[in-house]
Amino acid sequence: MAFKNSFWQRNKFKLSGLLLVLPIWFLYDSLTPVFPPAWNEQAVGPYVITPMPFDLKQPYAHHEEFVKDFLLMFKQGDINTIRQGYVNIGPSALPLTTLQQGDEGILHGSEHGLHVHAIAPKQFSATDKLWLTIQTWQGELLVSSWELAPALLANN
Repeated sequence: MAFKNSFWQRNKFKLSGLLLVLPIWFLYDSLTPVFPPAWNEQAVGPYVITPMPFDLKQPYAHHEEFVKDFLLMFKQGDINTIRQGYVNIGPSALPLTTLQQGDEGILHGSEHGLHVHAIAPKQFSATDKLWLTIQTWQGELLVSSWELAPALLANN
């Protein structure tokens, strides 16, 4: 039986090669992320904290709420003295009673950096800020804010 010299017969080996190369490209792409620059560090009580967004995209839906991912790097201060930390984006910090009702916006991680799905509106506005609320084991409540980076506001 002779094979017909069709487009498929002439090029199917190229598809096989592509299927072998694509996983390598996806692995390389996932191992070399490009993060936006970190924001200015700021003293919050005994801590010196630098926030960094994971990307410059708008918030995304996560468990029926909109969130924006951040990494908070603690340059100074012992994170073991933090009972709970919360992050939200908006015109003001959310009250502690509101933050404690859900599982979004909670800081988690290690002394090398704390990750958070910051509670956010669907779209950012010029009056929004990144708000950090920290409750220590002694009951002290620390609240601080950062202006949103212009690059985040430009992607509206």
